[in-house]
Amino acid sequence: MKLKAAFIFVAPEADRKTHRSSIDTPAVELISVGVKDYADAEVLAKELVLEGVAAIELCGGFGSDGVARVSQAVEGRAAVGVVRFDNHPGLDYQSGDAIFQ
Repeated sequence: MKLKAAFIFVAPEADRKTHRSSIDTPAVELISVGVKDYADAEVLAKELVLEGVAAIELCGGFGSDGVARVSQAVEGRAAVGVVRFDNHPGLDYQSGDAIFQ
């Protein structure tokens, strides 16, 4: 059975409706989507679960609070993992927790 997975990255100017791409391999369909903040990520995660996504990986810009918010949003309907940067170079070496709260 093919895994449907998603990678969510956070960038203040991102629009989840237009900053989206997909890669389809024989074993995995991977959807990559940019969101503008944590609230946007929560909405997107719920939408992805409805699309059949079973695994969501969050970029290093998500701090601990952001990861918790997305995990709570999916209510156990998808596995949530994270790439870890405590100080992300794409966010002026800050955690998303300092920016998106």
